[in-house]
Amino acid sequence: MSPVYFYRHVFRLALPAMRRSINRNDDNRWSVSLGQVMDVAIPNITFDEEDSQIEVSGHSLRNDPGPYDPSVLYEQDEHISSAVWEGLERGALRCHEHTSKLEEWKLTGKQLELVEKAGFKYFRKIEAFSLDNQLISALVERWRKETNTFHLPGGEMTITLDEVALNLGLAIDGEPVVAVELEDSSAIPVCEKLLGKKPTSNDRRGGFLKLSWLKDSFSHCPDIAPLEQVEQCTRAYLLYLVGSTIFSTTSGNTVPVIFLPLFEDFEKAGKYAWGAAALAFLYRALGNATSKSQSTISGCLTLLQCWSYWHLNIGRPKLNQGQALDAFPLALRWKQKLSGLRSKCDVVQYRKALDSLQPCDVEWLPYHDMDEIVPEDIKDTLILGRSRTTLICLDKAEKHLPDRCLRQFGFNQPIPQEVPQWKGTDGEADQSKSIASSCEDWSKHRDQIVEGEDRVDDSEYLLWYSNITRKFVGRHTSLESMFRQTVAGMTKMLELAKTLSREDMFPVNQKAVENIKNILNESLKNPFSNSKDRRYTKFLTMRIARLVIHLAYLRDTSPSDKFSFRSFTFFIIDGSILLFYIVPVDCDSLLLEMVD
Repeated sequence: MSPVYFYRHVFRLALPAMRRSINRNDDNRWSVSLGQVMDVAIPNITFDEEDSQIEVSGHSLRNDPGPYDPSVLYEQDEHISSAVWEGLERGALRCHEHTSKLEEWKLTGKQLELVEKAGFKYFRKIEAFSLDNQLISALVERWRKETNTFHLPGGEMTITLDEVALNLGLAIDGEPVVAVELEDSSAIPVCEKLLGKKPTSNDRRGGFLKLSWLKDSFSHCPDIAPLEQVEQCTRAYLLYLVGSTIFSTTSGNTVPVIFLPLFEDFEKAGKYAWGAAALAFLYRALGNATSKSQSTISGCLTLLQCWSYWHLNIGRPKLNQGQALDAFPLALRWKQKLSGLRSKCDVVQYRKALDSLQPCDVEWLPYHDMDEIVPEDIKDTLILGRSRTTLICLDKAEKHLPDRCLRQFGFNQPIPQEVPQWKGTDGEADQSKSIASSCEDWSKHRDQIVEGEDRVDDSEYLLWYSNITRKFVGRHTSLESMFRQTVAGMTKMLELAKTLSREDMFPVNQKAVENIKNILNESLKNPFSNSKDRRYTKFLTMRIARLVIHLAYLRDTSPSDKFSFRSFTFFIIDGSILLFYIVPVDCDSLLLEMVD
C-alpha cells in the first residue's frame, strides 16, 4: 500500500474534524499554518484532495519512489527494489560465468576451421573475463522484465541486438535457436553419438553435463586425429564455450546437453542467430535475478558488464594508453590489462551512483566512430538493433523493444507503445504464445525496423516516464537512522503529553490526549524494538495511523496550550511517510485499525 493511497483515506476521514484548524483555499486545497513545536520550526502544510499530494512550503512530500502509475511496472511488489526500499539487503549476486578455464583448451587448425564454420570465429577470442559482481548486482536492481529495459533516472536503456554483434561478434541474423526437449535418459546416447564417449553418473546431473568432464575428456585433440575425433572434440569445445558463457546457468558448473545436437552439423550451426539467442537468454536471466528471493545470476554477464562500461560512467575502468583500439569483438577492449586502480565499490555505492546518474554520465552513442574495425559480415546486420521483434533461445521467448530506447540510436524518444504482458507469474514464456508463433515473429525481424520520428521532443516522454518508473532504488537516509528519529520523536511527544494540563480542555480533547499517551506508551514499550524486525515496524506503523486519527479530532484549546492538532500534524505525517516505506499494509486492516 502506497503512502499516497494511505493519505487519501486518512485526510478524508479527518477533514470534517479539521475545519476549525485549517484554512480552505479553494475547492480542493487545504492548508495548515504551523508554529513552533518542540523548538523545531514547522513550515506550512498544504493537502491537495484531488491528487492526495502533501506539500510543505510548496515542496512536495510525495517521496514515494514510484511507480505512481503501475500500468507498466505491474510486478513492482515482487521486484528486488521493493525489498531494498524496505531495508532488506540481499548483497551481491553470485555471478555464474565459467570462463577461467577456457584458455586451457588447445585447438588445432582443423578445429579452428570448424569453430569458424559454426559461427564462433570472433567470440572464441574473448575467453576469460573478470566480472564486477557488485556492479552487475546494482544493474539488476534497475532491470525491469516487464519492458526488458533498465529504468534509469533519465529514461529507459537496454542491451540491443547490434550491441551483441559488436561486443561478442555473434550473428544476430539467421535461424532461431530452437531444439527438441530431450529426456534425461537421452543424454547418454546423444553424447555417445556426437562426442564418442558416454558420461558416467558422476559426469552429469540429469540432462546437464559437467563442464569439468568436457574439458578433461576433450580439451587436447591430437594434431593427427582422424576427422571424426576432431569433430567430436570440437563439438565438446563449442558445448563448453556456450555453457560457460552465453548460456551459463545457475545450476553450477554444468551445461544443458540439449545444446549438443545443435553442433551435429557445423555448417547448419553457422546459420543460427547465436547472438539473438544469447540476448534472449540474458534477458530471461536478468528478469529472474530481479526476484526478491534470487541470489544468483547467469547468462552472458560479460556482455552486460561491457554494455555498462560503454554507456555509463560508473565503475568503468581506465584502459592503458597503449591499448589496441582495433580489437574485435569490442569486448576485448575491456579484457586487456587495465591501468590504475579499479573502484572498490559495493552494491550500495553503485546503487547510489545509479540513483543520482546525471546526463553527462550517459554515453548514448559509444560506437559511432568504430566502423573501420567492424567486419563487413557484422556491419551488414547492425540495423537489426532497431528491430522490434521476439528473441528465441530454445523454449524461451523474450521481447526486443528498441522503440523504448531510441536515444541509443541518435533519435529523440517519444512515448513508446504499450508492451503486452507476455510472461506468466513464474517468469516463463506465456503459454498462450507458443514458440512457433514467436518463430513466426522472428522470421519478420528484418521488416520490423523502428524509425525515429520527426519533431519529437523528449520532454513529453520524460514527463510520462516520471510517473511509470521506479525513480530510485535506495534511500537517501538509512532505515536505521529514520527509525531512530521516529522513536526519538515519539518519546518527546510522550514527555510533552505527560506535562499537559487537561483542566481547560473539552472532554473530547481530554479523551484524545489520553488515547495519544496510551498509543505512545504501547508503541515504545513493545518488545520488538528495532527497525530490522518487521513485526515492530508494522506495529509502529499501525500505531502512527491511529495517532493521526486521534490528533485529527483533537480540537484547538487555549492559545497557550501547545498540545493541539496543529502541533503534531507534520511530525505524524513525516513519521508515517518514513514507516510506510518500511511496511506495506493492507488497506482494509489499516482502516479498521485507524477507526478502532
